[in-house]
Amino acid sequence: MDREEIIVLKNVNVSHEEGVVLKNVNFSMQKGEFVYLIGKSGAGKTSLLRTLYADSPLEQGEGTVCGFNLVGLKRRQIPLLRRRLGIVFQNFQLLTDRNVYDNIAFVLRSIGWKDKKKIDERIMEVLTAVGVDSKASYQTYKLSEGERQRVGIARALVNTPDLIIADEPTGNLDPITSSEIMHLLTEINRQSGVSMLISTHDFMMIDKFPARMVCCEDGTLIEPGKDDNAQ
Repeated sequence: MDREEIIVLKNVNVSHEEGVVLKNVNFSMQKGEFVYLIGKSGAGKTSLLRTLYADSPLEQGEGTVCGFNLVGLKRRQIPLLRRRLGIVFQNFQLLTDRNVYDNIAFVLRSIGWKDKKKIDERIMEVLTAVGVDSKASYQTYKLSEGERQRVGIARALVNTPDLIIADEPTGNLDPITSSEIMHLLTEINRQSGVSMLISTHDFMMIDKFPARMVCCEDGTLIEPGKDDNAQ
């Protein structure tokens, strides 16, 4: 496996609206790796993820994601970074005024795809990969929550990202559906090699699909089982 580092954070402080939530964060993640980000509600998981996909600025420390330096990242560079990422949200964040197909097409058109045949092929490829190809023409509000999350994962995959960041992807799902979604994510990681950073507090899923864990705890990021901060 290529051991290129896809995320590197050194002595980073992570902030949200009310101030610093995580201090002195040191973390690296290898290309192709599957990592869980755990911690109590309010511990800083979402704030850390928002920093990684440049929704919040990195104001202290050093950080790179997919080769992009987060320090002083220009506004015009943010879309270029996000083309290398796929983001999966707990509440799906699908566009409710359009169908499944158009939710995915929106992403491709926004990054410059124009060939309708290629758009069609890529959309059906990712919808098939997540098991909802029969729902392409459905309005998103007609889908079950599990189907909506599968569409959310398809949307994250459609631009062939290097890294998928998922913020509580099973948080709104029942245990059976949660297991199906986690199985899907682990299989995508295994088969395609796309890196996965999954924020969760669902320890049943972690037990069922074990992988490396890092934890937001006591105002910083630690790696359970290691004496020092995650390196």
